[in-house]
Amino acid sequence: MQTSLWSEIRQFFFKGSALARLVGINLLVFVGISLVRVVLYLFNQGEAGEAISHWLGISSNVHVILHRPWTLFTYMFLHFDLLHVLFNMVVLYVGGRLFSDFIGQGRLVPTYLFGGLAGGIVYVVSFNVFPAFEQVVSHAVAIGASASVLAIFIAIAVYMPNYQLPLLLLGRVRLKYIALFFVVMDLISIDKGNPGGHLAHLGGALWGFAYASLLKKGRDPARLAGLWMDALIRVFSRRPRLRVEYQRDRPVTDEEFNDRRAEDREKMNAILDKISQRGYDSLSKQEKQFLFKMGDKP
Repeated sequence: MQTSLWSEIRQFFFKGSALARLVGINLLVFVGISLVRVVLYLFNQGEAGEAISHWLGISSNVHVILHRPWTLFTYMFLHFDLLHVLFNMVVLYVGGRLFSDFIGQGRLVPTYLFGGLAGGIVYVVSFNVFPAFEQVVSHAVAIGASASVLAIFIAIAVYMPNYQLPLLLLGRVRLKYIALFFVVMDLISIDKGNPGGHLAHLGGALWGFAYASLLKKGRDPARLAGLWMDALIRVFSRRPRLRVEYQRDRPVTDEEFNDRRAEDREKMNAILDKISQRGYDSLSKQEKQFLFKMGDKP
């Protein structure tokens, strides 16, 4: 039976990868906001459409943020320009795939959120500290996922600096050089236009650099956030807890043997999924023992 569109959307957001969810949320918000702005424009309410940025984008005015604290997070999912959202999603997809493979899928969303938060803080602090922004600090607004995306890309570049990406016309280029290019371009573009955006990018890059550096030393400052998100996902996904029981002192039937093999296989898949999301070090002693025990079996 063919599933409904709504069922497919629910399946995507609750059972898809963290990277797919991030890309999907950004695109869904972009399409939704764009449709709302079109409707407002057709009814000659274009100014109301522009007000969306002030309600969802992050203001450089601290007093406005205190009244709209949600903007610290909503701004990092908000795009008005098609090329802006497409470029961010391409970089997010490339960097996010590598991040998920080498650092862990479970750390992707916390890095996105904390990177965006760091970018927002750098943007607000800069606009309230540097004299160049005195004339606009009261009404400037920043939007976009660039700070979050750059945090992910810089993090994987610091974690795997010599990994090579194939680039059109340039061939294979190491991640550290691509990351350095992004950072330098933002630095030299601050006085060329959109200074708030470039400063936010640098804030996200700073978080990505610090986070990956700590990970390489065996520390994970975002671990609690990752565990909380994993628990939340488990609640909504309603996955049954695995339970393995063995009976002794009697022969094992073929049916029982097959059931045990199926249970072991499910438990093994759960452990491998945990390694993929949070790394081998996140396993408990019992899980590591089970992993080695299964590896010794023919």
